[in-house]
Amino acid sequence: MNSVSGGEERPAEPVTAPGGSLPRLVQREQSGAWVVAVVGAFDLTSTPALAAALEAGARSHARVVLDAAGLTFADSTVLNLLLHVHRTTVLRVAAPPPQLARVLELTGADAVLDVRPTLEEALAD
Repeated sequence: MNSVSGGEERPAEPVTAPGGSLPRLVQREQSGAWVVAVVGAFDLTSTPALAAALEAGARSHARVVLDAAGLTFADSTVLNLLLHVHRTTVLRVAAPPPQLARVLELTGADAVLDVRPTLEEALAD
């Protein structure tokens, strides 16, 4: 199990999304939770890296937080991933941008997932 302690960040390998942009994610332990912060667009081609990060966090920590503040696009594969990870651990989605918040609302996933307006609130017990 690879865990990072003391707030040390561990970047994931970059994955090229359609159009050449590189979505990024950074993983770290913070306030006893595993935080995965995302930047950019995540879709079918880039979601596997996000899945690996969230699932690794679920294996090593009781609580996983997706910091979605930097997310510019998320397709249905991201939604399916969040619902899957939610079944395996305490998952919180922090600071979803309007596009993701709308998808969560339209699908009813906002009633299933623990969505918090800020990372600080997602880290609070």
